[in-house]
Amino acid sequence: MDDIFGKIGTSQTLSQKIERKIEEAIRQKKLIPGNKLPSEKELCESFAVSRTALREALRRLSARGLIDIKKGSGMFVSEIKVEDAVKSLNLFYDLKFDSNLIQQIIEVRRIFEPEIARLASQNRKDEDIILLHENLNDLQKCDPDNTQLEVDLINRFHMNLAKSTGNPIVIISMEPIYSLLPRMRNLIYANIEGEKEYTFALQTKILKAVEEKNMEDSYKYSVELLNRNMEVYDRYFKGTL
Repeated sequence: MDDIFGKIGTSQTLSQKIERKIEEAIRQKKLIPGNKLPSEKELCESFAVSRTALREALRRLSARGLIDIKKGSGMFVSEIKVEDAVKSLNLFYDLKFDSNLIQQIIEVRRIFEPEIARLASQNRKDEDIILLHENLNDLQKCDPDNTQLEVDLINRFHMNLAKSTGNPIVIISMEPIYSLLPRMRNLIYANIEGEKEYTFALQTKILKAVEEKNMEDSYKYSVELLNRNMEVYDRYFKGTL
């Protein structure tokens, strides 16, 4: 491993250089998930650095989720999970949540969701259809006074539709956006009469189109639903949140 852990010199930013060197090895797949790193003593000798500089670099790599330090066992390259990327975006959106973000999210959904519905029509499996039907049945039976459950079920429909595309990049991209929808929808359903019924009717049409593998109808009804979302936002909430 001399090509990975070669001498690094003496600089005021030693720990940063060590961090970048190990990160680069992970990015280039010279170190792959599950690989055990050399001991602290071996790394200090390879890099020709102090233990203090090394430990600071390892602490930052661990905090970023790139390595896993197991007491008594050693240091290992972490398995990067989809959930890790989603959590970071969830935090970003939560911190940025305001009227501008709501508008931006609706705009992003108008770009992507019709194509997601079209792709779901092409790739969906029978178990996806069953799950989506369960979503709508639960929504139809939901107590109208339980607004929180209603919005959770509506949100779950869109997330499961995204999953039915079979494309993990779609899920990574959309799940953080969908995590915000309950907060947005609570504003709508608590203030606008009949909005749940309108959404339910269009989700039913989208599901029928996806079930029949009708890509054009699934696209069309998704566009209609999202245009309605933007119309509601423009009419009732823009400039007031």
